[in-house]
Amino acid sequence: MGHDGVVVDQVLVVDDDRAIRESLVRALELEGYRVSAASDGAAALVAIRADQPDAIVLDVMMPSVDGLTVCRVLRSERNRTPILMLTARTETRDRVAGLDAGADDYLPKPFDLEELLARLRALLRRAKPDDEGVDSGERSVADLRIDGSARRAFRGERELELSKTEFDLLELLVDNAGIVLDHSIIYDRIWGYDFGPDSKNLAVYISYLRRKVEVGDESKLIHTVRGVGYTVRAP
Repeated sequence: MGHDGVVVDQVLVVDDDRAIRESLVRALELEGYRVSAASDGAAALVAIRADQPDAIVLDVMMPSVDGLTVCRVLRSERNRTPILMLTARTETRDRVAGLDAGADDYLPKPFDLEELLARLRALLRRAKPDDEGVDSGERSVADLRIDGSARRAFRGERELELSKTEFDLLELLVDNAGIVLDHSIIYDRIWGYDFGPDSKNLAVYISYLRRKVEVGDESKLIHTVRGVGYTVRAP
């Protein structure tokens, strides 16, 4: 609890680089978060199990237990705490490895602090239950079904293993099936922040989502409208 009984989100910062770790802790505290820190993956797992933070900012590259391992261990324990992964590598495959391990979002280093704060706010907002009374029951496009209340998605009988961000992105597309959503609308609705035309973030998520939604000879449902955005439509 913060002042006046307001619940303050707790963020765990995990980075073996002391300068980055300490500057992030300071910046997050100035934003009003309660912040704890760990300098390696093993200490992070201990802290997470003891404190149950509301979100984790997690560096990929750390000695002994790295960020990917921390992520996999937490997800195998059914821990759904939102994870923003920091990667010094700009290769798409390294970002995909983070998403594969169960991270909800990633940010390449060196990062812009405002962008990190915006992504963290989006993750925390989406982690909270939706009180707006929105009907989040089942919706479908062709043989793709989404159950918003249970946060589960199926292609035929096959359940899709989706991270929080992937589910939200697919749900947004399905809710607007047949409508082309432009990049800025998707960024605003999913991340609460428009990362601009040069950001590859959305393209990485869409390609990753396709790999999970369209397996083998399953029909193509997610379509790119070049220069505009993306849409889901039945074949």
